[in-house]
Amino acid sequence: MAVAAVSLGTILTTINGSIVNVALPTLSRDLHVEPSAAVLVVTVYQLVLMMTLLPFSALGDRVGHRVIYQYGQMIFVAATLLGFFARSLPFLLLVRAFQAIGAAAAMSVSMALIRSIYPLSRLGRGLSFNTVIATGFATLAPTVGGAILAVARWPWLFASVVPFGLLSLVIGQKSLPEPVTRDDPYDVLAAVMCAATFGFAITGLETAVHGNSPVISAALVALGVALGVLFVRRELGQSRPVLPVDLLRRRDIALSSAGSLAAFMASMIVMLTLAIRVQQSFHFTPAEAGIVLAPWPLVMMFSAPISGALSDRIPAGLLGGIGMIIAITGMISLASLRASPDHFDMAWRVALCGLGFGMFHSPNSRLIVASAPIERSAAAGALTTTIRGAGQTLGATTAAILLATGVGTGPAPALVAAGLAAIAGLCCLAVLKAPIRREVFVDVADP
Repeated sequence: MAVAAVSLGTILTTINGSIVNVALPTLSRDLHVEPSAAVLVVTVYQLVLMMTLLPFSALGDRVGHRVIYQYGQMIFVAATLLGFFARSLPFLLLVRAFQAIGAAAAMSVSMALIRSIYPLSRLGRGLSFNTVIATGFATLAPTVGGAILAVARWPWLFASVVPFGLLSLVIGQKSLPEPVTRDDPYDVLAAVMCAATFGFAITGLETAVHGNSPVISAALVALGVALGVLFVRRELGQSRPVLPVDLLRRRDIALSSAGSLAAFMASMIVMLTLAIRVQQSFHFTPAEAGIVLAPWPLVMMFSAPISGALSDRIPAGLLGGIGMIIAITGMISLASLRASPDHFDMAWRVALCGLGFGMFHSPNSRLIVASAPIERSAAAGALTTTIRGAGQTLGATTAAILLATGVGTGPAPALVAAGLAAIAGLCCLAVLKAPIRREVFVDVADP
C-alpha cells in the first residue's frame, strides 16, 4: 500500500508536469495571448519547482517525510482544482506556481520514502519501479492530453489528474512510514538563498534562450552565480545544510552527481534537436517524427527497471558505464546518418540511446540515495531531482544555442551529447575505483 501511495503521487506530478505542453496552442487561443506568453505556463512551473526542492527536503528532515509528502499533494490537488476555473493567463500562472510548490514538496521526499519502504537489498528495484512509473506516464501524457482536448476543453486537463492525488492521500495516510521529527531550527535564510540562487540563474538562462536582452540575461545569471558562491560558503559551515554539500563531499556521491548532470544534459540536447532535425532536414511529417522518436522512452521503460534490479547485485558504476557506452554508440550513429534515412535507420539508433540512458539513470540514482546516511536520505533524493532539473535546463539552453548558431539540425548536437555522455561514463569508471563499502553497508531499516 505504501508503494501504491508513492506511485500514485508520482503519476500525479509526472502527468501534470507535462500534460499541459500539448495544450499550449489551445491556451494561447483561448486566453488571447501570444504563443511565447503561453510558454510561461511551462517555464513558471519548472522555475518554482527548482527553487523549492532543496528547501522542502530540509524541512522534511525536520517535520517528517510523510508530513511534507502529504501536505505537498494537498497543495497540488487544491491548485489543480483551481486551475479548472482559470480564465486568464496571470491566474493560470499563479495556479502553476502553487502546483510546482506542491510537487516540489512531494518530490523532495519521495526517494526518502522509497528508501524507508524498501530494504536496502531491494532499493534498486524500488527506485527503478518508480522511474518506470514516471517515464511511462510522462510518455503517455501528451497522448492522453490530446485525447482529452479532442472531446473537452483544456481545464479538464487539470481535473483529470485529481483522482490520483486523492487516492494517494487516502492510501498514504495509513500506509506510509511514520514521520521521524527533529527539533533542529529550520534555516530560513539558507532556504531563501537557495531559492534565489536557482531563481536568478534559471531566469537568466530562460530569458537568453527566448531572445531577450543579453545584458539583462547575463546580469541575472551573474547575480545567481555570485549568490550561489556565498550560499555554498555559508552551507559549508552547517551541520545539516539545505544545499547538501555534506553529501557532495563524499567521492562516490559527487562523481555520480556530476555524471548524472552530464547525462541529463546529453539526453535533453539530443531529444530537443532531433525532433527538429527529422522534420526539417529529413522531411518527416510530425506523425512520422513521433513514431521514430518513440523507441527512446519505450526502451527506457524496460531497461531502467532491469538495470535498477541488477544494481542491487552489480556495482552501479559498472552498469552506468556500460549504459553510457551504448548511448554514445547510439548518438555517434545519429550523427553519421545519411542524407535520407528511412524509419528503421532512425528508430534503431534512437532505441540505442534510450537503452543506454535507461541503464545509466536507475543505478546512478540508487548509488546516490544508498550512499547517503539514512537521516540525509531526503537531501539525497532532492539532490538527484535537482540535478535532473538543472541538467535538463542546461541541456535545453545548449540546444537553443546550437540551433541559434545554425548547427542544431546537423550532426553537431549528437556529437556534443556524446561528449557529455563520455564524461558521465568516466564518472562511472571513477566510482568503480572508489571503495565499495557504501554499496554494501547494512541499512538500519533493512530487516
